[in-house]
Amino acid sequence: MSHDGVGLRAVMRSVAFLTAGALAVPALAACSAEDKAGKPLAGQDIAPAARDLIADGGTLHWAVDAVPETLNTFQSDADAGTSRVAGAVLPSMYRLDAMGRPQRDADYLESAKVVDREPKQVVLYKLNQQAVWSDGREIGAADFAAQWRALSGKDTAYWTARNAGYERIEKIERGANNLEVKVTFSKPYADWKALFSPLYPKDVMGSPDAFNDGARRKLKATAGPFTVKKVDRKDGEVTLTRNDRWWGRPAKLSELVLRAVPREKRAAALAAGKLDLAEIDPGEAERITRAARDKGSTPLQGPGAAGPPAKALRSWALAHGSDEEAAADEKSARGKRQKAITKYADQQSALRGFVIRKSLEPAYTQLALNGGEGPLADERVRRAVARALDRKALAAVVLKPLGLPAVPVGSHLALAGQQAYADSSGALGGQDTAEAQALLSDAGWVPGGPVKEKDAAKTKKAAGSKASGSKGSGDSSDDSSGDDGTYIVGEDNKPSEAGQEKKKDPKDHTKKHSGKHGSKHSGQHAEEQAGKQLDGKQYAHKPAKQGGAPGAYAPKGTAAPGGSAAKVLAKDGKPLTLRFVLPSGPGSESLRAVADRIAGMLQRIGIRTEISKVSDDSYFKDHIASGQYDLALYSWPASAFPATDARPIFAKPVPAADGSLSVEQNYTRVGTDRVDQLFDQAVATLDEDKARDLVRKADARIWAAAGSIPLYQRPQLTAARPDLANAGAFGFQTPVYEDMGFLKKTTKPSASASPK
Repeated sequence: MSHDGVGLRAVMRSVAFLTAGALAVPALAACSAEDKAGKPLAGQDIAPAARDLIADGGTLHWAVDAVPETLNTFQSDADAGTSRVAGAVLPSMYRLDAMGRPQRDADYLESAKVVDREPKQVVLYKLNQQAVWSDGREIGAADFAAQWRALSGKDTAYWTARNAGYERIEKIERGANNLEVKVTFSKPYADWKALFSPLYPKDVMGSPDAFNDGARRKLKATAGPFTVKKVDRKDGEVTLTRNDRWWGRPAKLSELVLRAVPREKRAAALAAGKLDLAEIDPGEAERITRAARDKGSTPLQGPGAAGPPAKALRSWALAHGSDEEAAADEKSARGKRQKAITKYADQQSALRGFVIRKSLEPAYTQLALNGGEGPLADERVRRAVARALDRKALAAVVLKPLGLPAVPVGSHLALAGQQAYADSSGALGGQDTAEAQALLSDAGWVPGGPVKEKDAAKTKKAAGSKASGSKGSGDSSDDSSGDDGTYIVGEDNKPSEAGQEKKKDPKDHTKKHSGKHGSKHSGQHAEEQAGKQLDGKQYAHKPAKQGGAPGAYAPKGTAAPGGSAAKVLAKDGKPLTLRFVLPSGPGSESLRAVADRIAGMLQRIGIRTEISKVSDDSYFKDHIASGQYDLALYSWPASAFPATDARPIFAKPVPAADGSLSVEQNYTRVGTDRVDQLFDQAVATLDEDKARDLVRKADARIWAAAGSIPLYQRPQLTAARPDLANAGAFGFQTPVYEDMGFLKKTTKPSASASPK
């Protein structure tokens, strides 16, 4: 399980990420030179093919993380599997295109437009006259009205996870005929295109019982190219079959089977013929690429037998229980190892029948800085951390080895290609070691300052004794076994020991760092500065005192030269140490590699990082959501409707009635009134250009507050059979389920499906 992304079906709209994303949509005109949104950094890789080249029939086995707990996307436990089923079997008025922009779905909607603005906003939907539910009833105003009532938030008997937009509707009524639906809003709503996607039949939305329980395991009526045939929890499968009442282009596949397979087991499932399509992690992608590259030779005797393939075989064998040193019987150990090697070789041979399709997910990974308490509650310290980072280098750690564009993300609210995108990082500024050190000095953190003996002893105890052969702070060779310990980067100032890990017994528990900060800043100063320069130009905070020696981080695995690491900062007898929490399980190797680089960059401005690796199950629930961290890495999906979907992520925390702090989804606990106002204005502005400008202004202020620092767009790697067309790494675009299928035997696979 990868924690590079956060499951957000409860709060985010059905975009391509979930996981991470159209039916045929008209091509968009090329972006103009003045268009700040630009183009997507990487195009989709789905082996496109015309429908007449695809065979009629066949079953596609597609991996999902788990059988969905519910088929109702509006419930709190809905997940990526829920969204995938909904996309194949239910109507959506709008789908996302390859640019991540909403486009009308002509199979359901002939037109939709705002017909009145005063005194109330009115949207008129004209439905496709052929659109019917699988029980024969036509889709109409009754379905729209039932969904509005269920999601409006007025009836608490409905267990809804979100009601954004629906609470603004005043009434829904039939238009001039049965094909028209007239929606009147009580107050303006710019993101009205986000509504009724997906649309459920009135039988699901019409009563709390049907909504809460009836749609969790089955859907009696659907209206897509597929319908739900069976949800088999015992075997971990959801089977979708062609919808006989579908009026659009008939589905090429006879069946679509969503099979629950953990990510770490997908390579084996692919080799065993249990899957045809699966999103995979970089390690499995490299393995499949290597298998294809070595085609024509056996893994044991072919090219590089003494090099990487042979090493991979031995590593895999040892990882599967054949460590001869741990075996009582050496002969038995050799036999086990040989069996493991043979099994691996057989899998490699089978994996040669797959290709890797790659793109970038509509989601970005960020460095989150918890501003709720501790040193990072001071805006100057947060900004110093941000200014110490080389974001381009961090993106390269993850994306460059995969051959994907290593371009840092410039917005919290959209990705390159989407309408709201603009690089607003200038509101914070780029890497500047001297500026970072000056900000820390202004906040009262003194290089080489005195540290109280009890605090130094506590640090030593938390760090543990230095193990021989420990890795440097920039070393990303973290193995997937997950060293659930804690170590401190920058524990002392000795050049020869800079960046060495200080290991700890995994049974020990790391206490949350809660050192006092010098002077709390609400973020108002930075926000004012961002408000003055919203054109993206960098501004610099000019503290009264400058200090510290500049330094650049070393490449991975390189020992720090003498004098390159700044002296450890301290204030009031306490060192500046930030707790960096990371997941320890398989699939999180890239996060840990990025974290090591970040720790090295911070060490060079005198900030220690106490790296704690925690179990996957507790990472988000017990640490991120509860605020038990200083630094963390996790991802957010990009929405086509940021004014609605991103607001709870960046809303200013407010005190709740019970005295606690209500943070919504703002787990960094950094927000301002002005950002909230800009979101409110954007969501109520029907002029699309003005709404987009307001969103970009909000993003500039979010950058200035330095609560979260976008790093890179997540890679999307998919293993697929070469003859599978119109499926793979979708990027932004909503999958076109009816066009997926296997090529006819006389048709050659698309060039885009070749090994990369």
